[in-house]
Amino acid sequence: MTLLADYTTLGLGGPAKAFTDAPAEAAVIDAVQAADAAGEPVLILGGGSNLVIADEGFPGTVVHVNTRGVGYAAAADGHVDVTVAAGEDWDDVAAAVVAEGLAGVECLSGIPGRAGATPIQNVGAYGHEVAEVITSVRVFDRRTSQIQVIPNGSCHFAYRTSFFKQHPARYAVLAVTFRLTRDTLSMPVKYAELAAELDVRMGERAGVGEVRSGVLKIRARKGMVLNPGDPDTRSAGSFFTNPLLDAEQFARVTAAAAVPVPKFDAGDKVKVPAAWLIEHAGFGKGYGAPGRARVSSKHTLALINAGGATTTDLLTLAREIRDGVRATFGVTLDPEPTLIGATL
Repeated sequence: MTLLADYTTLGLGGPAKAFTDAPAEAAVIDAVQAADAAGEPVLILGGGSNLVIADEGFPGTVVHVNTRGVGYAAAADGHVDVTVAAGEDWDDVAAAVVAEGLAGVECLSGIPGRAGATPIQNVGAYGHEVAEVITSVRVFDRRTSQIQVIPNGSCHFAYRTSFFKQHPARYAVLAVTFRLTRDTLSMPVKYAELAAELDVRMGERAGVGEVRSGVLKIRARKGMVLNPGDPDTRSAGSFFTNPLLDAEQFARVTAAAAVPVPKFDAGDKVKVPAAWLIEHAGFGKGYGAPGRARVSSKHTLALINAGGATTTDLLTLAREIRDGVRATFGVTLDPEPTLIGATL
């Protein structure tokens, strides 16, 4: 019996009915096809950093993607196409391309998980997201039993979502190609906290290595870099997405708040930090049951397993926070991790 808690950054999750390690593309495809043919549910698992799995476990086949490989190919105008196997550790990839003098993903350093998950979630941080640099995603289409290469424009990337996330039972991501720039300077710094850390103005650039180091420092202060000795890092990262509000919704939040509400432009809407809403609804750092499920003592957007939690404990806390924010501000927060066998 394979306990899925051993494969998630939260350290939560019950047993898998069946578990297959897949070190090669062919093994991924074979395992998925066999389970589909048998009518078994399938969970494709990478680093387990964005999953909340029920205490009852998963009643089907878990395919653990452990594929490896990073390839570099010259592209036009000083760009380099970097094709990464889905099973590669994402931060290892970020470190490697920065060391190669390539700009484009330095702001996404320190994010746990595997490369194959990045297009699914449209992973982003500090003003940038992978949609900006992904050129294509190589997938196995479970409906047609064919390998396809899906270009960026067909991925339907949006804030923390994609075509793959919207159709979770159809595709197995096999590899991702990123178009990066050969440059010692980073992409423009778009995030005030990072600009302050680097001592640059918003919109300016810094050395790609400096930006990576700055991002890692900020993430570490927030408990967002995995550290076995720090229970505040035993999380699924940000538990809630930042809500996008129209003018009427934002006006209601402003009216309910006793202090100015931070916001970021997002087209015809504004993005309000979920962490701010959580804290101002009364759920401060460390809130929750000691030794079980609580808010991180470093960052209010992370819900952690303090050592003795169950998934039920975590979801009970998440519901309390969601309902409290809704009662205070009239905003319903959506979970960012994928919930397996569980709901809010």
